[in-house]
Amino acid sequence: MHSYIYPCPLRWADADAYGHINNALFLRYMEEARTRMFREVLPADEVDRRRNAFVVSRASIDYRAPLHYRETPIDVHVWVTQHRAVSFELAYEIRDADQLYVEGTTTIAAYNLDTGRPRRLSEAERAFLARYTVS
Repeated sequence: MHSYIYPCPLRWADADAYGHINNALFLRYMEEARTRMFREVLPADEVDRRRNAFVVSRASIDYRAPLHYRETPIDVHVWVTQHRAVSFELAYEIRDADQLYVEGTTTIAAYNLDTGRPRRLSEAERAFLARYTVS
């Protein structure tokens, strides 16, 4: 198992009046990392993407330390903690080498946007998830 690491740029507008990154932005950072991680497994065709989509069904964040705006990106680590027939859970750490700022999780459901219903994960999706799954 290895985690996916996304070097996420911080934006000046992400900071509040105290120079801290606003708490709501951490969900966006998790989304950016997840989206880039899954580029490899998502279909290129828009019709297939709609039939083989993923939706977030739950998100949780634990804030560990304030993150101040800066020019250098922050690392978002992502890995799979479990996967089942139609859903999986991702864990996140938003951190530097020496400081953890946020820990989070999302539960993701495989979903068909055209039917509005959950779908089963494909073999290729399960193989992709296995590469990032904690044993």
